[in-house]
Amino acid sequence: MTQRDDDPLAGAGLQTLAVRAGQERTFEGEHSEPIFTTSSYVFPSAAEAAARFGGESPGNVYSRYTNPTVRTFEQRLAAMEGAEQAVGTASGMAAILSTAMALLKSGDHVVCSRNVFGTTTNLFGKYLAKFGVEVSFVPLLDQAGWREAVQPNTRMLFAETPSNPLCEVADIGFLSALAHGAGALLVIDNCFCSPALQQPLSLGADIVVHSATKYLDGQGRCVGGAVAGSAEHMSELVNFLRTCGPTMSAFNAWVFLKGLETLQLRMEAHSRNALALAEWLQAQPQVEKVFYAGLPDHPGHTLAAAQQRDFGGVLSFRVRGGREAAWHCIDATRIMSVTANLGDAKTTIVHPATTTHGRLSDEERAAGGITENLIRVAVGLEDVEDLKKDLARGFASLAE
Repeated sequence: MTQRDDDPLAGAGLQTLAVRAGQERTFEGEHSEPIFTTSSYVFPSAAEAAARFGGESPGNVYSRYTNPTVRTFEQRLAAMEGAEQAVGTASGMAAILSTAMALLKSGDHVVCSRNVFGTTTNLFGKYLAKFGVEVSFVPLLDQAGWREAVQPNTRMLFAETPSNPLCEVADIGFLSALAHGAGALLVIDNCFCSPALQQPLSLGADIVVHSATKYLDGQGRCVGGAVAGSAEHMSELVNFLRTCGPTMSAFNAWVFLKGLETLQLRMEAHSRNALALAEWLQAQPQVEKVFYAGLPDHPGHTLAAAQQRDFGGVLSFRVRGGREAAWHCIDATRIMSVTANLGDAKTTIVHPATTTHGRLSDEERAAGGITENLIRVAVGLEDVEDLKKDLARGFASLAE
């Protein structure tokens, strides 16, 4: 969101932007943002209708791509990400799809990290390939591999950092320089950190994508997504939404607005709890390895400390044994929710190899480090001592 010199929010802190940015009160003088549950809008004249449909006059046209509640969410998120504009979508995957469809064409090439959400891998490797978009997958941390994968027709580099579920950390500055040197765009999935902990655009990325379903909501209530970047790139996204309709609903946008108000406070608490749980897991004899960038021995710890304000709420660990041991530990929990969602106030626990990454081939999972004994925990806002006790139930029975 471009800010004027007389804007009272110019130079405001992140928490102030999270509470105030984007709201334009109606004549009713409402304090909380209203929900505009309308599909269409009435024009004062046929001439004004024509002007709006033609883009000659500003204003709402149709809620597939112009809705005041969605616009408020978009402007608030843009302010928090330091972007000129943001676009709301129906889901996180719709955000990635919209970005690709709006900015790529047949014959273009994408370099994508192998260490991404399993459905993202399928989108790039299976569905976009049907439309003539070439994709190369490389390990997130293999900088030589990224360099070698770039081709003359490369138009986009895509990475998720921290990655799902191993919490690997990409050097956004390196990827930015590589992309721009090749005349390509760098797109970063900022789902795990949110703008409360990381602002990829300030580190050189061109576009940020979100699953708003996760931390932007924060309570597992709605599905949605968002893309943020320059006005030039976002105009292509808006045109795609206008034509194809992967649209965020007004009600969901309102829920996400309420989530943004507490985002920074929640992310601080998520990070605090996750670090405490990760340190405890490292001391458990049934645990083979813990993946959390907040741990000093994590390979990405120093880089994460430089790029991020904190280390986030997601961790994973390998339990000693295979799938049977992992499932046993998951099933023994009584507080944690066995679900693949993350970013919730309630802690969630899942077996990635058979859920979030279950549609990948055995070879793809092996290349991404998704082993059968891997468990992912998205640490919520409960008392962390209770979370330790919950996992200890499974560990104790494994030792019997």
